[in-house]
Amino acid sequence: MSKALQPHPDRAFPAGEAREVARRIHASTKDLPLLCLHGHVDIGLFATDAPFGDPAELLVVPDHYVTRMLVSQGVSPDKLGLPRRDGKKTAEPREIWREFCANWHLFLGTPSRYWLEHEFAEVLGITVHPSADNADELYDQITARLAEPEFRPRALLDRFNIELISTTDAATDDLAQHAKLAADLPGRVVPTFRPDAVAHPDRAGWPELIAQLGTAADVDTTTYDGFLEAIRQRRQAFVAAGARATDHGHLSAAAVPLSDAEAARIYAGALKGDVTADDAAAFAGHMLYQSAVMSAEDGLVMQLHPGVLRDHDPAIFATYGPDQGHDIPVATEFTRSLRPLLERFGHADGFRIVLFTVDETVYSRELAPLAGVYPAVRLGAPWWFLDSPDGMRRFRELVTETAGFYNMSGFVDDTRAYLSIPARHDLARRIDAGYLANLVVQHRLDEDDAFTVAKALAYDLAKDTYL
Repeated sequence: MSKALQPHPDRAFPAGEAREVARRIHASTKDLPLLCLHGHVDIGLFATDAPFGDPAELLVVPDHYVTRMLVSQGVSPDKLGLPRRDGKKTAEPREIWREFCANWHLFLGTPSRYWLEHEFAEVLGITVHPSADNADELYDQITARLAEPEFRPRALLDRFNIELISTTDAATDDLAQHAKLAADLPGRVVPTFRPDAVAHPDRAGWPELIAQLGTAADVDTTTYDGFLEAIRQRRQAFVAAGARATDHGHLSAAAVPLSDAEAARIYAGALKGDVTADDAAAFAGHMLYQSAVMSAEDGLVMQLHPGVLRDHDPAIFATYGPDQGHDIPVATEFTRSLRPLLERFGHADGFRIVLFTVDETVYSRELAPLAGVYPAVRLGAPWWFLDSPDGMRRFRELVTETAGFYNMSGFVDDTRAYLSIPARHDLARRIDAGYLANLVVQHRLDEDDAFTVAKALAYDLAKDTYL
């Protein structure tokens, strides 16, 4: 007999007398609109508004939280449907789904389990836990549900109460899908400018990307000056398309400017395929600084989330390509790395930078003090490996005393998994409700102030930061 799936109404709330206070605080925020301004959902979902595919394609294959856990237990990526570079066929969708259901127990205690239970019960209407025995039944039930008109991507914007959602788009993207969507659904889905690929001159195919950038911007990019002008032109195109922010996923937080001559030397060599690792890192840091220069000019909020060593397993990279979940956090330094940028822009009107990290050791030592002194700095919500119940709670405990509540960006969900967005926002609101409730019962915060702060963390601060 299948085990009933019934997420508890008090999930993630604290125990004891704080629980009732947390219930009241959460009730005041749970129906607020969602601002999803650090998102990675594919723009194609909204542009075409086609029905979602099968359950495996929607809930397993693209979700790195899910696939990395299964791979860690010896499940082959081929059995999970990860597309191969060589084009060889991998598992069929129903087989992928069976593998996922048979290993449902592996997600106990993880945020993935929390989000998926919310998605299954509150979005898809599933009433039992997945298992090897009911995998086919659930597959058919979800498939039928996804074929219903109210489960089209655009319809879910309303069902999920999403006021505004951003996608993440390369500097070379022509934004044609955004143009189509803006005509059909104005003001709901906007792009975010992601220049990482053109900022790292040691990446494979970089000269070809620079040529594409030039074509997209209609600028000659054979010189460093032309390259900077092309970046500016593309940013302007993003602003015209409604963009609110840029997004930078560098390994290091270093934002150190080079001289024009040195930047031009590295750029010219890289176009010929001649660039050292040290020069490439220096150029990437220089481009972070130049991005700040441009954000001060055009008003795009700068989002920086460094500290992840991408594609850690070379065999996985060789077989399946980049960004397959084999990414590992590394220690990150912010204070010295960002000093040149903040010396110039930390107090500048019209400039804002949102800092994210996957290195918890810098929360109280570096990030909270930086946000606690520079008006331009906001702290981004816990990200990637830390957007978990305890990760978000630790974040509040470690940064609030120094940075306060109002130097935060508000919650942004940072996900490709569209159906998980309501679950992620609800979890954040529950954790904040619990944190504030504990302050109330300790008589460190009045309950009316707790209601005000909860609304700010759930909605107001994101609006203030990005809009």
